[in-house]
Amino acid sequence: METFDIVKLASYRENNRIEAKAAKGGLPRSMWETYSAFANTYGGVILLGVKEREDGTFETVGLAPVEAEHLRQDFWNTVSNRSKVSAVLPIESEVEVLEADGGIVLAIHVPRAPRDERPVYINNDLFGGTYRRRGEGDYRCTRQEISAMLRDQGAETMDSKVLDDLTVADFNTDTVRAYRNRFRTVRQGSSWTDLDDERFLRAVGAAMVSREDGKLHPTFGGLLMFGNDYDIVRECPHYFLDYQETLDPTIRWTDRVHSGDGMWSGNLFDFFFRVNLKLAESLKTPFKLNGIFRVDDTPMHKAIREALANCLFNADYYGVRGVVVRRAPDRLVFENPGDIRTGVEQMRLGGVSDPRNGLVMKMFSLIDVGERAGTGVPDVFATWANAGLPEPQIEESFGEADRTVLTLMLEPDAKLDQNEHVFIRGEQITDNNEQLNGLNEQITDNNEQLNGLNEQITDNNEQLNGLNEQITERQRVILHFVEKSPSATYDDMARAAGVSSATVRRDAEILIGCGLLKRVGSRKAGHWEVRGEKNHDIR
Repeated sequence: METFDIVKLASYRENNRIEAKAAKGGLPRSMWETYSAFANTYGGVILLGVKEREDGTFETVGLAPVEAEHLRQDFWNTVSNRSKVSAVLPIESEVEVLEADGGIVLAIHVPRAPRDERPVYINNDLFGGTYRRRGEGDYRCTRQEISAMLRDQGAETMDSKVLDDLTVADFNTDTVRAYRNRFRTVRQGSSWTDLDDERFLRAVGAAMVSREDGKLHPTFGGLLMFGNDYDIVRECPHYFLDYQETLDPTIRWTDRVHSGDGMWSGNLFDFFFRVNLKLAESLKTPFKLNGIFRVDDTPMHKAIREALANCLFNADYYGVRGVVVRRAPDRLVFENPGDIRTGVEQMRLGGVSDPRNGLVMKMFSLIDVGERAGTGVPDVFATWANAGLPEPQIEESFGEADRTVLTLMLEPDAKLDQNEHVFIRGEQITDNNEQLNGLNEQITDNNEQLNGLNEQITDNNEQLNGLNEQITERQRVILHFVEKSPSATYDDMARAAGVSSATVRRDAEILIGCGLLKRVGSRKAGHWEVRGEKNHDIR
């Protein structure tokens, strides 16, 4: 998000990066919840001396210069108190006293906290004072979310843990043999090829000598790479790898591979190579292997391998819901537990490599899989652009199960749910603040205009019926749900439809534009109305 511009105050709305507080009576207590939430999510700006109108627009409350200065001093005194806030994130230049029509505004820019300082919490209460941002509201984090942030704090990646209750004899011997064959082909002349299995596994990082008993034991990364599913789930009970192929809409899965079926090892190495072959079939070029990769290996094939590898490198295997890879006729979807440690913007830019599973990345890179310089995801975007395909979509969600989703469209005319931009929890990241702050507020930006549009559309039942035939089955589910639950939030709708909140927001905008859905009242106290004939087919 670019620097806050006071001249554009009227165009801003509360969202996941802006919060307005009147602050006429001093620093609001709730401001510190927002401070924690911004620090633990994407960062944001807190505006003191600003209130939100009924229609969601902002207006100043008339702070005098002396009041603004008092707020500024109180902020610095409080934020420097570690019993109140666990981390001081803004610098002096990020707390601005700005002049606006009608009064002074104090803008406090809260950056996203580095992962070694997250979670940022308040009132010296880790489990009761840690917040995150969702839409325009703050919510208290669960213990599961807090534990995930704590796991990411360390300098060492989580897969470097030594598992003293296992030995390298617990590895799947077929997987170790297959890995060594690939290593021998790629690293011809390496002195490691002549090592016995135990020394080789130690060399690649799959095993280490324990400080506890001085013996060689698997690392967690080694277990993920070479272990068996039944041993891996003992260490992380929610571990699950799932490939789902749906090429025929009449069949739930035309093909499926998952780690718990008992038909194969269930480890990362075997999953990668099984799934990579299946994903490559989605490209419209012949697929012939010579050794490790295809003879006419194309940038598209390399990009798909990179996307799959990145998904495995950055998954939080102690998290819930596991890794899911989906193949449909028009898209590939890579979903992993855990947020993006560097943040979406840095992930897009590249150049900074901060994998959640560094040893897993190292072991794959030794057989020429995966990019270790932090350029993998930018290369995927560049490849898709060069191929004339829609821009890849990155979506990050927080809650009981932090998730990262990368979607690659396979057809030039495929639609990314009416938007071809990167989304973070439904918030579009652009260089245009008016777009950023207006995106999630389009429903209520101009109620009079929307009401007139919806009334005009609903006066023509034949047009409505035609529109209704064009909407997707998921949008029908959303309409049916909000008809039964008019006060539903986007999160409620997302759970009902089985998709993310970002996808639901875009569906809602489409339905509003079609005149099938209307938002009545304010965002916080309003409700939904399903428009048009009551017998239209949404059930």
